[in-house]
Amino acid sequence: MRRHSTRPTRPRTACARLVPVAALAALALTACAPGAADAPTSAPTQTAPPATSELSGELTIFAAASLQLAFDEIAAAFEAEHPGVDIQPISYDGSSTLATQIIEGAPVDVFASANESNMKKVVDAGLVGEGTLFATNTLVIAVPEGNPGGVESLADFATPDLSIVLCDAEVPCGAASLELLELAGVTATPVSLEQNVTAVRTKVAANEADAGLVYGTDVAGFAGVESIVPPQAAEVINRYPLAALDGAPNPEVARAFVAFVLGAEGQAVLERLGFGRP
Repeated sequence: MRRHSTRPTRPRTACARLVPVAALAALALTACAPGAADAPTSAPTQTAPPATSELSGELTIFAAASLQLAFDEIAAAFEAEHPGVDIQPISYDGSSTLATQIIEGAPVDVFASANESNMKKVVDAGLVGEGTLFATNTLVIAVPEGNPGGVESLADFATPDLSIVLCDAEVPCGAASLELLELAGVTATPVSLEQNVTAVRTKVAANEADAGLVYGTDVAGFAGVESIVPPQAAEVINRYPLAALDGAPNPEVARAFVAFVLGAEGQAVLERLGFGRP
């Protein structure tokens, strides 16, 4: 016969029944709240948005052929800094050709010449107050790779059996070439006269001439051409001026581009590519 315990049972009160529920709720709240390890130590830093350039619109540039590599790079850097600006494909040619086009009414914002005399033509035409010098350059003898003509100095330019190509005297590289040859006491009879220095380099690289005179910057790193520095080179220096035209279609951007070329970034590009300081 089962005996019932005579020990009195403790009644379960409502309070006793609620304690486990409250404890569970507290644990749940603790689990949902971020712990010390999870909580950020500080509020996220709010960085200011990058400043945007207010410059905008198209920019038209005329530049000497010898500036092509440098100005292509400078133009790209300028556009990166001023996303609203669209630089049109730069017109590269002999400075005399470009000056003539500007005087005849070509809508140009910026003109960069390979010498001061062609900038003076534009100044004298009343199209700009003055140009600002931004670079210098000197000539070298350019020969095809391997120097098949055996050219050693400017004296060889007088050799009848060698084919020589020069810039036309009207363009800066031609005027400088004549001055350099005169200093060396050499009379050359070129097989062709080109309208810009790039054309001279191209003919030499294609082995269509035994030698030519180009700027040092035109052969540095260019395949198919080797160079010889004549001792008189340092005596014939081309000084490059540039200017924002008074009637520039986009004068504010034109002035900003000129300042960029004259500034640290533009000058660094020119120096790296072999141009001298003004």
